[in-house]
Amino acid sequence: MAVGISFASGRSFRFGRNPFLGQKPTSTLTTASLLFSPSIRQFDSTLRFRRKPNFTVCFVVEDEKSKTQIETRTEESEEEVEKQISASEIRVAQKLARKRSERFTYLVAAVMSSFGITSMAVMAVYYRFSWQMEGGEIPFLEMLGTFALSFGAAVGMEFWARWAHRALWHASLWHMHESHHKPREGPFELNDVFAIVNAVPAIALLSYGFFHKGLIPGLCFGAGLGITVFGMAYMFVHDGLVHKRFAVGPIADVPYFKRVAAAHQLHHSDKFNGVPYGLFLGPKEVEEVGGLEELEKEITRRIKLSNN
Repeated sequence: MAVGISFASGRSFRFGRNPFLGQKPTSTLTTASLLFSPSIRQFDSTLRFRRKPNFTVCFVVEDEKSKTQIETRTEESEEEVEKQISASEIRVAQKLARKRSERFTYLVAAVMSSFGITSMAVMAVYYRFSWQMEGGEIPFLEMLGTFALSFGAAVGMEFWARWAHRALWHASLWHMHESHHKPREGPFELNDVFAIVNAVPAIALLSYGFFHKGLIPGLCFGAGLGITVFGMAYMFVHDGLVHKRFAVGPIADVPYFKRVAAAHQLHHSDKFNGVPYGLFLGPKEVEEVGGLEELEKEITRRIKLSNN
């Protein structure tokens, strides 16, 4: 055991003359009166009282057994902290591995669908126009209508998607679209069904235009082609660039796409009551509601996040 000694001392004091009470009055009492007056003798002894210094010795006893128990508890707490840190690191590593697996799965699906749709669209366009020019005459009107409607359908899909996003997905179809506003569990979500739904009319229009001749089939073919182009662009910008479900490569460095991604991120933050509901024209929607400053902040935040 360990022993410690401490000393405490008291300071001496006495009552004396107070400087605020003036000069000490001359006493008219004689020595005899002091001797024969007990009250005066008592008062005089009180005034002349002086406290003697005193010392106190304290022994502090520390048990070696208690000290050992404290050290053992400290070591146990350190081991528990290390175990918690190790468990946390394992969970983080497992989460990162799961995220990488999900990104790879979605990337495979995106690449396969992109190459598949692109190759079919290119082949359909090539064979259709070669088929139309077999007789030696070039159907300029039909070809012009096909290309014009392709561009028009691609642009029109942005306005259709904005209207459907506001009037349907955030209303009667919220039970499906809600999965897109929650943390995703797995590579896919229920909201992906809308991509399949939009692909159905595109496939139908392309098929009808491919197997029939004439202006109307040519327009249908162009509409289906425009919807397909928009769907592919939407997948790369929305799923890849904004929500990082797969790597998009140089698309992330395009300045306008950075603004598009930041604007759509504001939609998920719900700072402007859900605006913007569109994707490619999202920055314009944000500017119309006075959110240009927030848009610039979000762009800066995403750039810092990507650099880190």
